[in-house]
Amino acid sequence: MVFHHDSSDPLALVIAPPPNETAEERAAREEREAEAQRISDSIDAEINADRIARKKREGVVKILLLGQSESGKSTTLKNFRMKYAHDKWIEERASWRTVIQLNLVRAINIILDALQLEMSGVPLEDEVQDPNLRPLVFTSEHQRLKLRLGPLRGVESDLKRLLGSATNPQSRPSSRAGTPSPTDSPKPSQEFSVRSWNLLSVLQAPRQDRSKRTGKQDGVDPNDITEVIASCRDDMVALWKDDLVREVLKRRRIKIDDSASFFLSQLSRLSNREYQPTDEDILRARLRTVDIQEHELRMGDGDGRENWIIYDVGGSRTQRAAWLPYFDQVNAVIFLAPISCFDEKLIEDPRVNRLEDSFILWKAVCSSKLLTNTTLIMFLNKIDLLEKKIANGILIKQHLPSYGDRPNETGAVVKYLRQKFKDTVKQCSPEPRACHVYPTSVTDPKTTAVTLLSVRDGILREHLKRANFV
Repeated sequence: MVFHHDSSDPLALVIAPPPNETAEERAAREEREAEAQRISDSIDAEINADRIARKKREGVVKILLLGQSESGKSTTLKNFRMKYAHDKWIEERASWRTVIQLNLVRAINIILDALQLEMSGVPLEDEVQDPNLRPLVFTSEHQRLKLRLGPLRGVESDLKRLLGSATNPQSRPSSRAGTPSPTDSPKPSQEFSVRSWNLLSVLQAPRQDRSKRTGKQDGVDPNDITEVIASCRDDMVALWKDDLVREVLKRRRIKIDDSASFFLSQLSRLSNREYQPTDEDILRARLRTVDIQEHELRMGDGDGRENWIIYDVGGSRTQRAAWLPYFDQVNAVIFLAPISCFDEKLIEDPRVNRLEDSFILWKAVCSSKLLTNTTLIMFLNKIDLLEKKIANGILIKQHLPSYGDRPNETGAVVKYLRQKFKDTVKQCSPEPRACHVYPTSVTDPKTTAVTLLSVRDGILREHLKRANFV
């Protein structure tokens, strides 16, 4: 074929085939040109896909859940999903059984660890022994409880394997045959954590895959775990109800957290072989994730429904460095401040009061220029636990001197803290803006559903205003 080109066109000169081109050279050139065209088409497709995705993201409402560790962020996310992604929630419900079993077994093993230390005469750490403290007299029944509940140590390890641990430095080996070796020094279990994608792979497995879970996974049979837990039911109940064991926990200052206490109070139901999780069980279940949780929801009614993406970015001090990238183009921040923790210290730094830490975090959020146009929503969370502490006679002003002589009542405390957090917004925000504050107990799905409806409507209104639709 003779190639004709316009000598006045510089591009034609560049792309013209070389003179006296052989058939082999021509074939090689055409192959290179075809590959170059393929790459060009691929790049064009990527650009087009990115353009479509960017256009789609423009209509997405981005919500950030912030707050310190154990403030209730994950539980708030569960409430959102239970109400606005109900079909997926129903599909995942049965899979939460593994997480709940782990919560229950870990609580029992923490109690057994404390009992072992006390029965072995190990002195309290960093505490001066009170000479007037009466010695505890243990019976042979306590020794038998320890032996009969020994298999739960292996069950805890197996449950962690099923969930896929991210960091678990003190994971015990599977040993259902009995108690740990005498050389082991029983200590309270370290916080167990998983990668969020690992958890999602467990919860969101297709139903056909779920049916396979009747068999072994990673060498662990979930049916065996359920059987061991069921066989230990009476002994677990006896351990938890034993007055001497309660005294051991008090002396060793071992706090059984609220979710664990809930599961221990439901032992007979949860250890049943046919047990299926309820919504309340799932809301109470604790499982620390070490990375970002992201969920997409469809919010609104009828044709006006919008896509929301909610991010739970973690609250421990080591995770806060990951917050900043998620501040970009966020529509709303839901900040959780657990107000029941006015008398507690941070696990990461026992020198810092937890309520004071919430004030510090809130000030940083309000001061961020990246969040200048962001809707601020605050949940004064764990109001139910605040009520219990006040009912037990704990004085707010002893732990929060600025509270002064105000009434030691829940309503007065909520009013005071609401105003303090709102004052921070006024003082620290780059521009004047509103802040919506809600007293909450996010483990109560009924009252939380009402709060979420108000939050949803408020965020949608703000989003429409910014889009110039209102």
